[in-house]
Amino acid sequence: MRADALLFALALSVGRPISAKTTDFCSADSDLSYVCGPEKPEDVLAIPGTRWLITSGYSDGAGLKLVDVEQRRFMRWFNGTPAQTEFDRRSYPHCPGPVDPAKFNDRGLSLRKLGKDHWQLLVVNHGGRQSVEVFDVLTGSDTPNLRWRGCIPMPDGQVGNSVASFSDGTVLVTVLTRPGTTIADFVQGRSTGAVWQWRPGDATFMQMTGTELPGNNGLETDPDDRHFYVVAFGWHAVLVYDRADTRKAIERIDAPDFMPDNIHWSEGHLLLAGMRLDEPACGGLRPVVGGIADPMLCHRGWIVGELDRAHHRIATFAYGRPQTGFNGLSAATIAGGSLWLGSFQAGRLAIVRDWHSPAGRQASRETP
Repeated sequence: MRADALLFALALSVGRPISAKTTDFCSADSDLSYVCGPEKPEDVLAIPGTRWLITSGYSDGAGLKLVDVEQRRFMRWFNGTPAQTEFDRRSYPHCPGPVDPAKFNDRGLSLRKLGKDHWQLLVVNHGGRQSVEVFDVLTGSDTPNLRWRGCIPMPDGQVGNSVASFSDGTVLVTVLTRPGTTIADFVQGRSTGAVWQWRPGDATFMQMTGTELPGNNGLETDPDDRHFYVVAFGWHAVLVYDRADTRKAIERIDAPDFMPDNIHWSEGHLLLAGMRLDEPACGGLRPVVGGIADPMLCHRGWIVGELDRAHHRIATFAYGRPQTGFNGLSAATIAGGSLWLGSFQAGRLAIVRDWHSPAGRQASRETP
């Protein structure tokens, strides 16, 4: 192992910040700059009111990363130390114990404020078990502190994808493909997944009637505490549900020529992110050959959309051409005045170059 690679690995293991040094391999593209090292940061969330960003790691042992958006450095965040573990057995009696950081393989994230400098972080985990892991995030000090509190195991055979919560503690999770279905099924528009619900005191998640869609993917709740949003990946659309009666979605909004993956609120914007659907550089649409869906390793253009329910549309928030250094766009968030992008394929985070926040663009237009 090269000396610089060894130092990099050692820094990860002890949770120290790692500088995002530019190398030939990690140099900026025409549209994007990078923070290299986070392995498959499938989901990204900014911690509001701070300079910090959280990323998942969709690979065994990748775990959670904490990113300083000003310094553009990151650290491995959860190491499983006693200081980071405070098991709430009463709230999560069916959880077998702390997640193993050596196996921690996480995808969807959700962050909810519980009080001053106190947040709840929910994480979909595939490492060692299929579960939603529950953490406290404390932001009163210079660097946020993380504390594992428990977990909610997924029902047998079900694999979670994205997660969200309501203020009463109800947790929702999507399942992309139930047992017996495939990615090719949802690419071809067949129902493969659903939304599952857990309420405090429940033994396990229960499937929500009427939420069966082609590839249930991104998930978010509305501030009204009544509605929630589900990405149907196979339809390239967002379905809006009323939690009081989920037998039928109250609205379907299609995305313009891209494949939304995750959906999250960010600074008042409901953002969706995904790869371009009809990409000429990749031969157009995603094919299914011999019952197998193309894995989309060809680098597609990337698009971030904003859901606009008032006008029943998904507006283009940002977009770019295929880039050699980045593919598999799956999430977007605004942090430190920049637009950050996550990926289920890349070993890096991307930052959109020459991007200005909508508030900044509006102020510029109003300046005489």
